[in-house]
Amino acid sequence: MKKKTTIYDIARELNITVSTVSRALSDFPAISDATKKAVVEMAKKLNYSPNKLASALKSGKTHIIGVIVPSVQAHFFASIIHCIEDGLKDSGYRVIIYQSNESVENEINGVKTLLEAQVDGIMASMSLETQDVSHFAEIVKQNKPLILFDRVHEDLIVPTVTLDDFKAGYMATQHLIDRGYKKIAFITTVHQIKIFNDRIKGYKACLTENNLPILDDHIIFGGLSIKDGRFGAGRLMRSENKPDAIVAGDDFTALGVIKKLKEIDETPPEIGVIGFANEAFSAYITPNLSTIDQHAPQIGKECAEMFLKMIQQENPYQNIEHIVLDPTVVERQSTSKTLPG
Repeated sequence: MKKKTTIYDIARELNITVSTVSRALSDFPAISDATKKAVVEMAKKLNYSPNKLASALKSGKTHIIGVIVPSVQAHFFASIIHCIEDGLKDSGYRVIIYQSNESVENEINGVKTLLEAQVDGIMASMSLETQDVSHFAEIVKQNKPLILFDRVHEDLIVPTVTLDDFKAGYMATQHLIDRGYKKIAFITTVHQIKIFNDRIKGYKACLTENNLPILDDHIIFGGLSIKDGRFGAGRLMRSENKPDAIVAGDDFTALGVIKKLKEIDETPPEIGVIGFANEAFSAYITPNLSTIDQHAPQIGKECAEMFLKMIQQENPYQNIEHIVLDPTVVERQSTSKTLPG
């Protein structure tokens, strides 16, 4: 096996000291341009690559960021990750991605693994199961930057990038009302996560302000998946007080709702359906899905910019920002039917 080239090899070939090579490679100002050029050319000739672990131990920086998400299969989270990477690349940072798959145990292991890898900071969107946030508190205790996005927790006093989810729930409901729907149901997760609780609050506030009743049997608590959407829609459409529109907790749940409605010949927009996240598939299913755009690229961009600000401070939590983005309604076929008033 070929021996890895070291700075000692470069020094020997050029007949200069190891410290001179090290300083030349670090662009030390006291080293002449001619020496720097000779060192760089010899490094390329000998196929030298720096020992990043040794550099990290010396500087205390790995230039690696950990990002924890519930799932990279969702276009929403994949888009956020892409924009985080894009926002950090010019500063020399790389990203390690860890999926929790909506499991708090996986999330705890993810935090532990990333801290053991000596990442310079962590960005995370919490799992549906997360209630105890002591594993995230450990990141703060180590004085490493922690940024929460999308799904956050009020017990953690850290920077956040979120959507106005109360407004999102309100807007989704108001959109249906404006299209003439009056008996609006909601299918969401049973887990007590802030963003989903806020959406329910927005939904209820909108119904109240429009003098429409809030019916307990129109609110289905379960999971967030195609399967859960099918189950929830089936339950709602079998009830005596059948709704004429459904707000789904996310686009995957909405997809399940549409599948079930088509099976029982209640194809949207006969029954209106709207989701959240503006997943890539939502524009291509039949009928295509109205949804609330949560502006994933902007979330990723804001997370990257926030991290770069935090590392410039002696205490990364010196100035804690909470960025809240406005949701946008994306109207498509699933809510396009204007019903008589």
